[in-house]
Amino acid sequence: MGSTGTVLRELRGAQKTAKGVSLYSRYVNRPAGRVFAAGAYRIGLTPNQVTLTSAVFTFAAIAAVALVRPSVGLAIAVYAGLAIGFALDSADGQLARLTGRGGPDGEWLDHVVDCAKMILVHTAVLISFQRFSGVPGEGWLLLPLGFLFTAVLTFCAGLLREQLGKAAARPGAGSATAVPVSRLRAVALLPADYGVFCLVFLLLGDRTAFRIGYAVLAVVHALFLVAFLAKWFRELKALRTAD
Repeated sequence: MGSTGTVLRELRGAQKTAKGVSLYSRYVNRPAGRVFAAGAYRIGLTPNQVTLTSAVFTFAAIAAVALVRPSVGLAIAVYAGLAIGFALDSADGQLARLTGRGGPDGEWLDHVVDCAKMILVHTAVLISFQRFSGVPGEGWLLLPLGFLFTAVLTFCAGLLREQLGKAAARPGAGSATAVPVSRLRAVALLPADYGVFCLVFLLLGDRTAFRIGYAVLAVVHALFLVAFLAKWFRELKALRTAD
């Protein structure tokens, strides 16, 4: 087993493309995940065990949102749990590529955890609004439901776009010409990045600031959903006409 430095270099060499990735994921989450992946490799964890560790951090933080009265201390703890969980979510794939131990079971488990956290985090916000926040009106309780709908639809539609795109690819077709990574696109994708979404929980100690921040992100994610749906539909239609 090589040194941690050697493992980190190998992980950097096996890194996924930066295309379609925001600056946060590229420069914060993936490097943090690389450190976690190296540590997991050193102690002999499997990629699936890293995925489950990610779930523990994420779901503990989400449970705290629903069950604990908001405070500055809670805000820091929740953000730390979500951010570590997200970094570990990157680490499991990096570890799988490093060790060659990835497979359909690991990909399935990773998607299950991702889907569960999307549903639960907005459900926890709804519960927190009801129990602790003293929202100005009951209409505010619809906000987490709308955000939940947007998040799940984006996740499912994106996953279907990926799978249907693979299925529609012509056998024997060569790889597409490499497209340079766009820094402008990486900046534009920041508001839709889960890591940026996690930052709003640092406002949890101030219920008004949290509601406003959460509402702004909900609107932004809804706008991104519309843009993504139009883009994915055009791409899939182009695959059909190309046959």
